[in-house]
Amino acid sequence: MNRDEILELAAGYALGALDTEDRARFEALLDAGDAEARAALRDFEATVRDVVAETAEVPAPVKAALMARIDGESRSRAEVTQILSAPRAAAPRRSLWTIALVGAIAAGIAAIAVGLVVSTVYDRRIDQLGQQQVELQQELARQQELVAILQDPATRTVALAGLPAAPSARGRMLWHAKAGGLLVAQGLPPAPPGKAYEVWAISGKEAPVPAGVFTVDARGVGSIRVAPVAGGAEPDTFAVTLEPAGGVPAPTGSMYLVGKL
Repeated sequence: MNRDEILELAAGYALGALDTEDRARFEALLDAGDAEARAALRDFEATVRDVVAETAEVPAPVKAALMARIDGESRSRAEVTQILSAPRAAAPRRSLWTIALVGAIAAGIAAIAVGLVVSTVYDRRIDQLGQQQVELQQELARQQELVAILQDPATRTVALAGLPAAPSARGRMLWHAKAGGLLVAQGLPPAPPGKAYEVWAISGKEAPVPAGVFTVDARGVGSIRVAPVAGGAEPDTFAVTLEPAGGVPAPTGSMYLVGKL
């Protein structure tokens, strides 16, 4: 959580304007002893106290509301009651215009702070929804590509068989020379930490071309969308090896699956 977000949460917390989720997030910071969150809350509470100090005696409804909030926090009711009830030194008598102006300024500050907090929360939610829409559109595009591959007469199916490293493993590649393909594998053992399975496209006696890295779930099932081979070369063999998680430019690990067109 960055400093700007902490300040926004602190302002909303001091004014009681946070929703349940954001309030819980900020209280978690306070409970964890986050120095920045505590300092920001102290600053905002001090500002609120200064504004209140410029106005007349605290009205009963406001005092009751403050007590209700205190009951939900870790502060002492007796301590706060003493602060609110303590006699204050006589201040120079202000005109009604001055009192009205101070009240208006206080209300304006509160409205601006609440508005900023609410605006930030909604902006964040809008960003999240926008990101979700982008992800859904991308997934829809991938599914449409797969449907097109399946419906194209030029699509070929390649069966990949397990090798001694995983004899019971199986794989199936749906391959289209121009659109690429989809590999679905099953029966592969979960890759060790720092390792992943890498797909290779092989054309005759040419060097294997890396075609993507994937992992499998606890059942040994995994899949990967494979892009067309660069340069337009038509592979006649596909293989899967166990490699470092980021992938490598040439095979170095044991081969687990292999199949020919």
